[in-house]
Amino acid sequence: MTIGPVEPVLSAKAVQIAFADSTAGAARTVVDGVGFDLYPGRVLALVGESGSGKSVTAMSVLGLLPPTARVTGSIRLRGQELVGAPAGRLREVRGGVVGTIFQEPMSAFDPVYTIEWQLAEALTAHGGRRSRAQLRRRVRELLRTAGIRDVDRVAASHPHELSGGQLQRAMIAMAISGDPAVLIADEPTTALDVTVQAGILELIRRLGNERQMAVLLITHDMGVVADLADDVVVMRQGAVVERADARTLFARPQAAYTRELLAAVPRLDAPDAADARRAADAAPEPVVAVRDASIVYGRGGWARRPVRAVADATFRIDPGRTFGLVGESGSGKSTLGRALAGLVDVATGSVVVGGVDLATASRRELRRVRRGIGYVFQDPASSLNPRGTVGRAIAEPLRLHSDLGPQQRRARVAELLDAVALPSAFAQRYPHELSGGQRQRVAIARAIALHPVLLIADEPTSALDVSVQAQVLRLFVDLQRELGFASLFISHDLAVVREVAHDVAVMQAGRIVEAGPARQLLAHPVQPYTRRLLAAAPVADPDAQQVRREAWRQLAGDAETAA
Repeated sequence: MTIGPVEPVLSAKAVQIAFADSTAGAARTVVDGVGFDLYPGRVLALVGESGSGKSVTAMSVLGLLPPTARVTGSIRLRGQELVGAPAGRLREVRGGVVGTIFQEPMSAFDPVYTIEWQLAEALTAHGGRRSRAQLRRRVRELLRTAGIRDVDRVAASHPHELSGGQLQRAMIAMAISGDPAVLIADEPTTALDVTVQAGILELIRRLGNERQMAVLLITHDMGVVADLADDVVVMRQGAVVERADARTLFARPQAAYTRELLAAVPRLDAPDAADARRAADAAPEPVVAVRDASIVYGRGGWARRPVRAVADATFRIDPGRTFGLVGESGSGKSTLGRALAGLVDVATGSVVVGGVDLATASRRELRRVRRGIGYVFQDPASSLNPRGTVGRAIAEPLRLHSDLGPQQRRARVAELLDAVALPSAFAQRYPHELSGGQRQRVAIARAIALHPVLLIADEPTSALDVSVQAQVLRLFVDLQRELGFASLFISHDLAVVREVAHDVAVMQAGRIVEAGPARQLLAHPVQPYTRRLLAAAPVADPDAQQVRREAWRQLAGDAETAA
């Protein structure tokens, strides 16, 4: 990873970070001996699972760690030491010499103020005094540079009025407002659609090349690393386990942990595991039959203009099979999932679950149908009651829909925890005491508590580390094989859908534009929109990723021309 005679913009050597532990009376080391160099115009990726120390290391550059943190070693920016630097010097660095793109822009922006006000504030803090007209012009220049077309509308919007992709571009505009020499991108594409993600990565790549910025990319997504990074540092439990240029690391990984990370990445060209699980004697009656279903929001008169969220959807799900539903945010995927659970009414057409038409079902029939449906949400932290124990969360459907007594419910909770490979002692823990993967296992245990005939999984792995994601997907497949439930699996990650789905449908603007067996559709898509989604999906192979990047650019350009 030596780049000739060019001097690094940022150099970290033997960085150690420890947090004071008031209960134990000692410091807990979370980063131990980490070092790396950032060069102009190049991207260095810090890779590892949650808890590996990636973000803590990056935040130490800016002095953003809490007072309980003790940082030792050396972090030099353009030759000047930052470890132990005065607060005034660090304030000059933040947003000026070093720009930051945070993982969740909605929490990084102030919800009270418009995007224009917040960008102008950043410009004033780091660029000196400007007139109102000058600030207005500069804000729009930055938004255009970040790839936003409707700059006047976006500038006048509050954060909640923008999509995730627009908000992340606005965050990038703020990050480059001070013309930084270093850009820190902390999980900049997590939970974004593949097409939006491709656009954000393209933007970061272009800005880094044009402005000769050094980019520190923090991610657990090896596909993003293959797409964007020049050099890679792999971290585990606070230490560096491997460092190499990106092509060497993907072609010849040396550390066992790196090989594990790469092996856990879902692949679009993987053997068709889902098809191998095809039921030999499929039941003639589907668990789910959707025919010409349309869903309209705002029909009751409260909205000036009703919004058709889903139009004329038709598909079926047989017992023991998984139907994957893919598409961008706003395409209607989650709305269809809620309709199958009887949580959203259909305007026209029919949704039949377990032989019951939900549009004409009585309240007793609806209750019976819902008893046979399990639901796994995208964010288990927000779907589990933080004030209740894990055991209470899993037992809730048993309390509501079964005749089991307290002792029998406790025994069933222990069985369910064992089914999702968690210790029975976890029943006494609270959600905040578990990792993201463990919480999602709890959510799955709750979803299968009543032996469902249908399990709806709405983006269940989008925020998980790649190795944890692989574990959850294997658990999902094993449970389906054992329990035989049908499943609607909603995701924007086509490689994940390829891992679990027998059949797949692609949604765009509320319509199913293409559907068929997963193996056939993902290998030979017909519709341009599906081809664009596939081209945008990152893969853990720099050479293949470069080919996909060019294909995505071409397809995105064709779509823009057609629009």
